[in-house]
Amino acid sequence: MLKACLKGGVIITTSGDTHTEGKDNVYLFPSMLDQYQVALTRMLESEQYREAKELLGFLLQCQGQEKRHYEEWSNLLSWLEMAFPLGEEEAGLQADEGEDEEALRAELLKPPVQDEAYISQLLYIMRNHPMLDQQLLALERAAYVDAPEIDEAILEWLGDAELHPILQFKALQCLKRRGQAGTVMLRRLDEAVELEIEATPLSLEDFPGPVNQILERTIAVAEVDDPTLPHFATELWKESLQFLYGTAAYGWMLRDDDETVDCFAAALHLTLHLTVYGSANDDDIRDTYGISDSLRFRYEQACRTLRGIARLLQTGGDEHQP
Repeated sequence: MLKACLKGGVIITTSGDTHTEGKDNVYLFPSMLDQYQVALTRMLESEQYREAKELLGFLLQCQGQEKRHYEEWSNLLSWLEMAFPLGEEEAGLQADEGEDEEALRAELLKPPVQDEAYISQLLYIMRNHPMLDQQLLALERAAYVDAPEIDEAILEWLGDAELHPILQFKALQCLKRRGQAGTVMLRRLDEAVELEIEATPLSLEDFPGPVNQILERTIAVAEVDDPTLPHFATELWKESLQFLYGTAAYGWMLRDDDETVDCFAAALHLTLHLTVYGSANDDDIRDTYGISDSLRFRYEQACRTLRGIARLLQTGGDEHQP
């Protein structure tokens, strides 16, 4: 029996269906599948194995895909479970989970050999590789290299005004992980910003409360209509923050009031629908989030900001936000 029709998938209730036993009654449409495949590829390229295993587990619980997809996902999950049986946050240390994750991250990424040739190759990839993902991976590894010249190289590289905003943010994270402190002046989305290295968030949870309240508000609304959307909302928000960190738009997010949360949460919801489905009902979204006429201008500003970032993410470009 059809229970609810979703734009990105369909929830169906069944009885006595042996083919769906053990699966959740969530069907994915092709557009959603493509988005998840892209997300999975990014996780594997950046060695986010725990997140990849969680996503594979979710996909295996969905229905409506070709048999070969389930076989591929199952085989990949089996390999990840064998290669990384404990994951990044499940290694058995029971104290502080954040510290455990960071220690395990270091263990995974720290190279056994850190000679001059390795360091030179790492810095060359960081500065010159044509693929953004490879530059990001080099930064991840650079955080755990015991060589003082790494700090000098990253700080000098950060002075490049043409550097991709995500690379700037990841470079700040790398410097913080390496124990560096102090301020840096950067050009981010055509703005001159001054940032403290030691204040750089290392995870989504490290961002100020209002930033996370925006995501929580969007997820609470989006998951009612489509249970597949929270993952995309989280990924889109994390990547948007990497672009916007330190800018005027980011400063606006930090206003601790319900109106700001509503405006950005509604804008994130709209951008999410445009990204995943290709269309969105602006009137319905504004009604759902209580965007009154007095908030309309602030909401539209937030929409322009997030839609501009989403376009850059989709094209892989590093041009300035429109």
